[in-house]
Amino acid sequence: MQTTLALLAARLCLLALIPAAPATGPSAISDREGLPIITWQDAERFMDRQVIVQGTIASTRTVGSVCFLNFDDSPRHLFAAVIRRDDLPRFPTHPEKAYAGRHVRILGRISEFRGKLQILVHGPDQIEVLDTLPEIPAAPASAPAVRPTGRLRVATFNIMNLFDGHDDPYRDDEGTPPKPRDQIERVAAVIREIDADVLALQEVENRDYLERFVRAMLPDLGYEHVVLFEGNDMRGIDVALLSRVPVGPVTSHRHMALRDEDGRPVRFHRDLLQVVLAPPEGPQVAVFVVHLKSKGTGPSSDAIRLAEARAIRQVLDGLLARDPQACFVLCGDMNDTWDSPALKTLRGEGPGALRCFFEEVPEDRRITFTEEPYRSMIDFILCSPAMAGRHVPGSYRIPQLSLATAGSDHNPVITEFHLD
Repeated sequence: MQTTLALLAARLCLLALIPAAPATGPSAISDREGLPIITWQDAERFMDRQVIVQGTIASTRTVGSVCFLNFDDSPRHLFAAVIRRDDLPRFPTHPEKAYAGRHVRILGRISEFRGKLQILVHGPDQIEVLDTLPEIPAAPASAPAVRPTGRLRVATFNIMNLFDGHDDPYRDDEGTPPKPRDQIERVAAVIREIDADVLALQEVENRDYLERFVRAMLPDLGYEHVVLFEGNDMRGIDVALLSRVPVGPVTSHRHMALRDEDGRPVRFHRDLLQVVLAPPEGPQVAVFVVHLKSKGTGPSSDAIRLAEARAIRQVLDGLLARDPQACFVLCGDMNDTWDSPALKTLRGEGPGALRCFFEEVPEDRRITFTEEPYRSMIDFILCSPAMAGRHVPGSYRIPQLSLATAGSDHNPVITEFHLD
């Protein structure tokens, strides 16, 4: 295991390899990529979802200062693209003339107003004019909701700076460039290989971009549930969860009051995300996703990380006090090693001690932070005593990858549990 100073040096060395650039410019995943392309007749099935509607503008009209691009010839005009008064100046030619009779694809969100379906258009960049209407591609088949063997595969993966190209005015994201397309594709390939039913993620900038990533890169893996709350990190990296299993209550602990050993107030540097899963078979399972404070400022960071560990342990002890048979896992980037004060605090002692089955992995392969020469294990999946009884022997795995092969400076951690 490496020392605190060594891990800090590793982070600094890695940052030196990444060229500084503002978080502005094109995102590697476009806003149209992976969106379902539908006809207006199917719009009701996609209510409140972002889609691309394909069809021919049957008629146009302007009522007051609102322009309607109607996709149907019925007297009531059941579906239309709607352009409001404040948006009309963005169009070089009035939309009523520019799009009448044209074949189009319109990007937007399906909504309803006074019993009629609509898609709001705020600018010409949402409308693509086509020479002909191509055949609409079939949607990719979704993966089964639950692993048919009655097992639950859980994984955690720090995917390293999944940032889009937009400057968030409320976060200090200007120094982090958008994640390059080749790295995103490598991350997606690793996730496909993992094939987890539940995947805990760290270093995701926002939910919208994570949903775009899933839609574009993993449309057939069945991740219907994308969970992310905006956390406390000022750079904007958050913890998240992808799940094939139905999701129940979700709790963020980002506002929880913490104190370090000297009584000074601190807070979770990111969040403690708690997601309750409701598999069709077996008990409910709570998944806790964390990304503890990094070692960037030495002793002060250690104090925050230990305070986070104590607060997490307090939450878990409360859960076990209410139900000693509670099934839960704690996943994430702990930014510390197994024998550290923070990990000892998280693990606990006695009947409520958490289990981790990394001893199933050969010692020379217990590496989750991959950059030389500071390779070490700082990512873990720990489980409650009841969940430990459901662990599938031999299923704890740590694929040995690299930044070049995984698109991240971390390796994923994977394990499985019996549901039935």
